[in-house]
Amino acid sequence: MNLIRLLLLEQETGDKVAGMAAYTEEQILYHCELAIEADLLVGEAIHNGEGRIASAIIQRLSWTGHDFLDAARDENNWKMATERIAKAGGSWTFDLLKQLLIEIVKASLFPKS
Repeated sequence: MNLIRLLLLEQETGDKVAGMAAYTEEQILYHCELAIEADLLVGEAIHNGEGRIASAIIQRLSWTGHDFLDAARDENNWKMATERIAKAGGSWTFDLLKQLLIEIVKASLFPKS
């Protein structure tokens, strides 16, 4: 999920984002394909003759990608969400992470008295 977030941040700004150097080209391409499949990015994954992803053409963030990035952009919110998920252990889904991020953003906008 960290790499997906970095890909979206990079796509939004058009600039290189700190942290991308920690990932291999193969990891980046695979996660580009996942982000396209999840409707976070508009683009196309290009496969070689063996069916492996060879490149990705990214056109832009999708509406869903913008929504997710708006919830995940803030470093503190991202850290809080990923730490809560890690603490809970077990498996989790993208939708669960997105909902948790939205709840964190809501709590900061509308604190309970």
